[in-house]
Amino acid sequence: AGEPVARIIGAWEFWGLPFGLSSDTLVPRPDTETLVEAALGLGLGPDAPHRLADLGTGSGCILVALLTEWPQAVGLGIDRSPGACVTARANAARNGVADRAAFAVGDWASALSGPFDVVVANPPYIASEVIAGLSGEVRDHDPRLALDGGADGLDAYRTILAQVPRLLAPGG
Repeated sequence: AGEPVARIIGAWEFWGLPFGLSSDTLVPRPDTETLVEAALGLGLGPDAPHRLADLGTGSGCILVALLTEWPQAVGLGIDRSPGACVTARANAARNGVADRAAFAVGDWASALSGPFDVVVANPPYIASEVIAGLSGEVRDHDPRLALDGGADGLDAYRTILAQVPRLLAPGG
């Protein structure tokens, strides 16, 4: 039926860590690991007490991966899906960072106040009219909320870019 293996087993690996999945989360993809690499490449010391925000956290894979690399950091994952937040919270516990991670339901950063040293996001970027033409593996099994970026695919980016400057700490 074209159901991805990750959906069948309900789990997938990201950044060498195990992650549970739900119908409210995307399957973590290797391409997203470049976002973790970019954050780690910012030159922040690994032992500093960084404050992180992950907008559109989904399974929590980005935030959890960063918390495993920065053992003194704390992070907040925000998602519009309550089910995704439940899954992300379980993944933080599964990977030993639950005491440094919090998750909340929200619309990007609209209800947040900073400062955060790092803000990461991997928002929906597929134009609405293109979704019907995606492979069945994606179209039929990934949550539409995590795929649909609006008419040109950039709705979430515009919202996030307008919100982030007020969230960043100096030098963030």
